Amino acid sequence: MQNFTYQNATKVIFGKGTEDTVGAEVKKCGKKVLLHYGSGSIRKTGLYDKVVKSLKSAGVDFIELGGVKPNPRLSLVREGIDMCRKNGVDFILAVGGGSSIDSAKGIAAGVNYNGDVWDLYMRKGTSITALPLGVILTIPAAGSETSQFSVVTNEEGWLKRDIGYEFIRPQFAILNPELPFTLPAYQVAAGATDIMAHLMERYFTNVRNVEFSDRLIEAALVTMINNVPKVLKNPQDYDAWAEVMWTGTQAHSDLLGMGRIGDWASHGIEHEISAIYDIAHGAGLAIIFPAWMKYVMKHDVDIFVQFAVRVFKVEQDFHNPEATALAGIAKLEDFFRSIGMPVRFSDAGLGDERFEEMADKCTSGDTQKAGNFVQLGKEDVYKIYQLAK
Repeated sequence: MQNFTYQNATKVIFGKGTEDTVGAEVKKCGKKVLLHYGSGSIRKTGLYDKVVKSLKSAGVDFIELGGVKPNPRLSLVREGIDMCRKNGVDFILAVGGGSSIDSAKGIAAGVNYNGDVWDLYMRKGTSITALPLGVILTIPAAGSETSQFSVVTNEEGWLKRDIGYEFIRPQFAILNPELPFTLPAYQVAAGATDIMAHLMERYFTNVRNVEFSDRLIEAALVTMINNVPKVLKNPQDYDAWAEVMWTGTQAHSDLLGMGRIGDWASHGIEHEISAIYDIAHGAGLAIIFPAWMKYVMKHDVDIFVQFAVRVFKVEQDFHNPEATALAGIAKLEDFFRSIGMPVRFSDAGLGDERFEEMADKCTSGDTQKAGNFVQLGKEDVYKIYQLAK
């Protein structure tokens, strides 16, 4: 196990009706607030009215910026930064899923930065401060509600990149498992896949003697496998949604990665897909993760055997560990298919005409490696895309 320091400062407020407390929580943190949200679903569900009522009741002064899209756009982040500067905003409230939260984090990081916020995402600049922010989560998926990461897409060149700063971790996160009741099934499945990918990115590691977190990650994956079909069958199953929402938060809160070195190649490889084709991040991960597993499996077949046996209850073939490992990968693909996710580019209606471009972008022209479990160059990434064709 690696040395580590664990700290997660986000206050989590979990349960029914908790969104009604948002005004009181915001008032503790700021005086002039930017309310940041998506394309209008929170208005249709009535959540917008609840939030506004709570803010007004608490005497919180706020301005609004809606219009966040999936794979959030840099142009809106820049607009938000300009609004915050002109209006003296000192706190940001994100209402929505990972896209709204990541966009809010980009705004928060950029307001006090003396330069273009995209420099931060391209590692051409660094920041030491950000506006504080809070979150009302509506879509369990990205785990951004308690993480220190933000991912946005630059429309110029369609590059999808991330930043990670402790000071963009939300001050509070309100999690009501009733809020996802109205989500479309495809969005539910894509979010669930993203959660499982966060778990698997941490699971496949070269670090030894990490049994405690191995077991926690395995339990979290089994929890997802058990409960996602329940919420797809009955979108108002509060108890199943509570399991999914809390698992999604913990999957990316840092706890399950402590003492380990995660991989993260599949996320980087997928970012090029959703940046160019604008498909759901989770759908892209369902395509890439099994292909990545097949490509790197022989590096450490034992961990893939462990995954197959403990997570999917595959009967272990002691004479042929690779067969056991492949059976586990097949079970993962079967699960993704069962919840309506694509597991091949062709399933998503995508061809191979941009594989070379995506592999080049993923590795910055073959000057950077993707991943830690196995470090992958441009040719490796290209072969993984081919495996997923």
